[in-house]
Amino acid sequence: MHSDSNAAKVLERRLETYQTHRGLPPLVGLGTFVEAGRPGLSVEESVRRLKIHHYALKRLHQIFIARLTAEPVYELKMAFSYHAYLCAEQVAAIRARVGEMREPPLGLEKVPHPALERFFDELLASPTTSALLLGLYDVALPELLGALDLHDQSTHVLADQPTRRLIRHVRLDVSDMLDNGRKSISALVSPEDLLAAQPGIAVLHQALAAAGGLDGTRPEVGTIPAPLHSKHPFRFDGRPRRDARFPDPYNMGVNAEVFLYDESMPLDGKVLMMFYKRLREIDVPEMMASILAETPDKPWGYYRDMTRQLWDEARHAMMGEVGFAAAGVDWADKVRVNFTWSLGLNTQLTPLERHGVLYFIEQGLMPKTGKRHEWEVGVRSRNGLAATFQDFDWADEVLHARVGRDWYVSQMPSPHEAVAFGDRAWSKVLMGWEHWKNEGFTQHENWWPAVYQQYCERNSVTPDPRAAAFQTTYQSVRADLKDLSASA
Repeated sequence: MHSDSNAAKVLERRLETYQTHRGLPPLVGLGTFVEAGRPGLSVEESVRRLKIHHYALKRLHQIFIARLTAEPVYELKMAFSYHAYLCAEQVAAIRARVGEMREPPLGLEKVPHPALERFFDELLASPTTSALLLGLYDVALPELLGALDLHDQSTHVLADQPTRRLIRHVRLDVSDMLDNGRKSISALVSPEDLLAAQPGIAVLHQALAAAGGLDGTRPEVGTIPAPLHSKHPFRFDGRPRRDARFPDPYNMGVNAEVFLYDESMPLDGKVLMMFYKRLREIDVPEMMASILAETPDKPWGYYRDMTRQLWDEARHAMMGEVGFAAAGVDWADKVRVNFTWSLGLNTQLTPLERHGVLYFIEQGLMPKTGKRHEWEVGVRSRNGLAATFQDFDWADEVLHARVGRDWYVSQMPSPHEAVAFGDRAWSKVLMGWEHWKNEGFTQHENWWPAVYQQYCERNSVTPDPRAAAFQTTYQSVRADLKDLSASA
């Protein structure tokens, strides 16, 4: 032992005195020769830890998706969309890295430890939003960040550089999620919420202790705790919920597409309608989450691509929010953003039919009368913000069309049948106008004149009488301008 210690000291002194040519950065800046002279993790151990990071991120992706639709708070829907996307990207990156170091089968679908399965099952089943936020951002993600830090510090700076680079990127994303999540806890979680969540938080910590920590590097302490919230299998809730800023979610009283394609309408009014169309895209993540949650056993590329599209749609909704704020419109007070599309698809169609509707709509957005038209409206309006938003909205749709071809059309007999199937599925859904009115869910208020008036007043614009008088609804004209034969 004494000789080993002396040998290590000699080696370290030798490496400390080693000089590169003219003092150039050693090892291209990856680390010092002293650091590179120390043994690091074996391939086996590095892969073992990567598989645990993979499992954690995959389960976190599942949780963000599973809780998105029924979460009422708009900002949390957007955050869950973004965080699910980050997890999906990093799961794909880890799978690729493990594949570089191991021959198939890679064992990536195995549960690393039964206590970790209990941990994430409990987190998924959190009974309240507050409990979920605390479990995600006070327990799970800090534990994951610590495991990533330890992996980075323990593996070899040179031999395992590709893994260290990967960990650096995962850490950046996890840190971003943590920052947003902790601020959300500060804003939303009361002392009473914190107290009520403690039994569930205790179960999470017990599960981590039984697993030896998230990465299994600590001694395993205790036994796997009995299920608390996960006594019964989690069931995805596909009915969208909205917070108090969405007081009339069944309202279909303003047909934005008819206004947008009417050549007689003023450009600034069309820009406002585009902001509404963007903000209304809240319902696309709500719907796509249902496809992802209820479509198991696909290749990870499917979940990655679909989650990217889900996140794009969430970005589009926030573009609309920014647009209204910039235009001086109090959207929460004036605009009636509905959830009828996501509600109808989630409760009446199969996951494949929902995907078919999504693809059908995307195909209608690609011609000159679709996204290109909206971008041209933004440019002609001389509203730089609208032009920027529509430019990237159009670019996103190009990607979404590819996602649809890869993962939906490939399941259908032909591209033509893929479009026809989506059209038929959509026609089965948007038929609730009179029912919602008769049941008292909505009166389909025409909210547009008040929005347009507020915009004109706050921007010193003379109202256009044609725009102010607009009153076409979705009762008989679908969003793709197709006439509906029935509206009962």
